[in-house]
Amino acid sequence: MTTKAKESRVSQKGRKTGGVVAKKDRYILRLYVAGTTLQSMRAVSNIKNVCEEHLAGSYDLEVVDLYQQPHLAEGEQIIAVPTLIKKLPLPLRRIIGDMSDTERVLIGLDLKQKKNPTSE
Repeated sequence: MTTKAKESRVSQKGRKTGGVVAKKDRYILRLYVAGTTLQSMRAVSNIKNVCEEHLAGSYDLEVVDLYQQPHLAEGEQIIAVPTLIKKLPLPLRRIIGDMSDTERVLIGLDLKQKKNPTSE
């Protein structure tokens, strides 16, 4: 079940602003799943929704089923599934789980800054 969701290319390079990556960067994402389990299907659906809402037109998403291509787990050092790897823009990031925590996914994709507790 290797599928690629390709969106149209964005010609302008993105810029980093205040620690958050501008949406104009091209995102290269790979989601590793194990078959068609409920958790795998939920992860695929959730990450597609996040990408369409926050990265529309500026991402490539490849879904890799490790039941069909187990050799790919070793090369990427996958130890749990579902695992999302953000290859570009750098830095490389890994997010493990069904991608249902949208805030955590956005922070992992550098689309939102992690809230730091302020001491007053």
